[in-house]
Amino acid sequence: MATPQDVLPAPSALDRPPAPPAAEARIVARRKPGQWAAAAVALLLAAMAVNSVIRNKAFQWSVVADWFTARSVLDGLALTLWLTAVTLALGFLLGTLLATMRLSANPVLRTLSWVYIWVFRSTPPLVQLLFFFNIGALYPTLGLGVPFGPEFVTVRTVNLMGPTLTAVIGLTLLETAYAAEVIRGGILSVDRGQLEAASALGLGRWRVLRRIVVPQAMRAIVPTAGNMLIGALKGTSIVSVLAVSDLLYSVQLVYLQSYRVIPMLMVATIWYLVVTTLLSVGQYYVERHFARGATRDGLPPTPLQRARAAFVKVVRA
Repeated sequence: MATPQDVLPAPSALDRPPAPPAAEARIVARRKPGQWAAAAVALLLAAMAVNSVIRNKAFQWSVVADWFTARSVLDGLALTLWLTAVTLALGFLLGTLLATMRLSANPVLRTLSWVYIWVFRSTPPLVQLLFFFNIGALYPTLGLGVPFGPEFVTVRTVNLMGPTLTAVIGLTLLETAYAAEVIRGGILSVDRGQLEAASALGLGRWRVLRRIVVPQAMRAIVPTAGNMLIGALKGTSIVSVLAVSDLLYSVQLVYLQSYRVIPMLMVATIWYLVVTTLLSVGQYYVERHFARGATRDGLPPTPLQRARAAFVKVVRA
């Protein structure tokens, strides 16, 4: 026989008393004592290094300050910047032609460009400069004419090229070999399917090159080209062996007369640091320019934008 308790319905969830609230779990960041210890050691070593440089009297910072903006040093810096700009501009101009030959279907052009790149990338730059500087001993005359036949124009190479012209030619031919590989790698980084799609849409070759190939290839070319620019700036220092009055040769003339080797080398070092820093900043913004549209989230803020946002946040607080 059923009892009244069996007949009554079971209490619903709404009729039940609410459960006591559960205690909120506290999220505690994982402790990383090893990272803090490594950071402390690194800061200590950096502070010791800075202290040793600043307080070491052998650097003669007063001499560095006196010669940092001297006329001879600034003239050497100007020649260094000029050599860097000329050799890199000519190198990329000729490197574009060489890269086109490497990508050509003509086996003769591919072979000739490969041999050129192989030779100039395999020999030290100093050896190349010395060869060009002594071209008169290797080839007393240079002529233009029929191979194994008569020559129409001949030029004596003795005293034909001075130290500066030799430096320009030698560094340009070297940078051409590296620029050709940089440009070739950038072109090959473009997806082949995009070129096929552009051809299917009926776009012309010049428009495909300007609108599709170059913008995407520049994303791969610019970082390496920036490294080449900085390397070319520092590489111009080897022309000092040819008595070209670049930045290094200018400070060498001073310390050979005054015997202040360390402070004058510091003058050159600081100028190289300043110029390479400015070039690195320029490279950063050029990379941002060609990286537009590469990601869906957009470009990250620049350091200047971050500093401005932090300043505004502090002011409003």
